[in-house]
Amino acid sequence: MRKVSEMKTNIGIERRFKGDFQNVMDRTIAALKAEGFGVLTTVDVKTTLKEKLNVDYARYVILGVCNPPLAYKALSTTKEVGLFLPCNVIVYEDATGEIVVSAFNPLLINEIMPESGLSEMAGTAHSKLTTALGKI
Repeated sequence: MRKVSEMKTNIGIERRFKGDFQNVMDRTIAALKAEGFGVLTTVDVKTTLKEKLNVDYARYVILGVCNPPLAYKALSTTKEVGLFLPCNVIVYEDATGEIVVSAFNPLLINEIMPESGLSEMAGTAHSKLTTALGKI
């Protein structure tokens, strides 16, 4: 596996790789775990679209991840933050064959809910997700 781009951030914190899809998935899950995130849900979009719509789609997986201490702190501050939980991480193969790993950027919570008191938690979550993606 070879990294093909540095990390970039917008709606997601993203890295791109060349290599084996399953290897990138496994490394992503291990890196998230090392930063305290567990995978609560796994949605295999390719399989789901084939089963439900009989359409072919590229490999695309949505991981619903959670860092329990951060989630508890956030929910204790405001219940509405649950709309952003669990945090989604996507792993997919793009049209060029690169494998993209992107995590929801928690700093966006500050823009959506500026008076929520979640700034510190969002910064911590962003740091942990950035670190995790940097370890893939």
